[in-house]
Amino acid sequence: MSDIAIRVEHLSKQYHIQSANDRHDKLSDQLADGLRSLFGRKCRPHVSQTSFWALKDICLEVKRGEVIGLVGGNGAGKSTLLKILSRITEPTEGRAEIYGRMSSLLEVGTGFVGELSGRENVYLSGAIMGMKKSEIDQRFDEIIEFSGVEKFIDTPVKHYSSGMYVRLGFSVAAHLEPEILIVDEVLAVGDAVFQQKCMGKMGDVAKEGRTVVMVSHNMAAIQGLCSECYLLKSGQLVARGDPRTVIEQYTAAANSAQVIRVGERKDREGTAEIRFEEVAILDDNGRLIDHALCGQNISIAVSYRAVDDKPISRLDVHITFYTDLGQFMFTCSSEASGHPFDVLAPQGQVFCLIPELPLSPGRYSFNLYSTVRGEMADWVQQAGSLIVAAGDYFGTGQLKTHSQGFLVKHKWTVSCPGVSRAGGQL
Repeated sequence: MSDIAIRVEHLSKQYHIQSANDRHDKLSDQLADGLRSLFGRKCRPHVSQTSFWALKDICLEVKRGEVIGLVGGNGAGKSTLLKILSRITEPTEGRAEIYGRMSSLLEVGTGFVGELSGRENVYLSGAIMGMKKSEIDQRFDEIIEFSGVEKFIDTPVKHYSSGMYVRLGFSVAAHLEPEILIVDEVLAVGDAVFQQKCMGKMGDVAKEGRTVVMVSHNMAAIQGLCSECYLLKSGQLVARGDPRTVIEQYTAAANSAQVIRVGERKDREGTAEIRFEEVAILDDNGRLIDHALCGQNISIAVSYRAVDDKPISRLDVHITFYTDLGQFMFTCSSEASGHPFDVLAPQGQVFCLIPELPLSPGRYSFNLYSTVRGEMADWVQQAGSLIVAAGDYFGTGQLKTHSQGFLVKHKWTVSCPGVSRAGGQL
């Protein structure tokens, strides 16, 4: 048996856009145009039809057991690709081959029949996937318990709230054990508690060796669950690879970061022996960013200039981070970290590398502070800011959220009577 679950070859999808004035889908429109023609008047103008490519020449292969993430901005083509894979939309060009039993969860309650009860829809969904009634029976109780709609399982789903639709729809798709699971933004629906349950279940599905293709704007979910990531832009596949690398490329492209010029600011203190001129935040590839992921490597580049154009001795630079409410987080100091600048040129740039950014999601600002030979030389408050998005900081795939603050790498052990810390018997 081939180890390929999904093969996409030169896949393209074109849509045609027509102005509302061009359509004659109302009886009143047709009658009005008929009367205009009788009196020799012009009918409504017919504007030429326009078209665009939602996808263009996409090629990819997904192996069995892989968990693939699709990222990209709105209109990038992610959902269109999933609809083609799910056989909801036909491609204009190319082909998509699916090898295995597939289940899709693209929208709330996709595939549910409103007049049927929740129970009947569970069995209908399983039958569509080619499952036997006995197979569905074995999983039915688990599906209903996970969804939390036990009291309404025999009620027609047209009477369900959107939240109930979401819970039951996801539970069916995840528990009927398809060989291939296609999901679109499923981690962004429902309440916070259910979202956490969804992420946990997706983690279980990934560990079970099933093939998953998912779209999500939750970068922590993509990073924690996926083995590979694809970046789509304007309908084209522009990058693929390790999730962290692709996500950082995506967020960098979406940034509107600029070099911050602080040289002309008057609200500063110090002897002015040196002066901070510019500051910028960079990713590993030297790209300007104003957004970063938890655990991402970043650098802060600070340009300086000596006022008297003479070499600078014993310069110590501090970068201090605060929350948006002014709570102190941490300070980076060149001297304290073992990198004193004993002698520097009158003008230049120093870089502070912060590996595995230890901040949980939120907005942070930072101050710049320097001393020359122990005396404060320049101090600029709120010199810049950084927005931190959720990331798999601990590298475990456990996507727990954190309130704004500081993250610390740590380990846990347990000590029980008769059991050593390593887990062996005493």
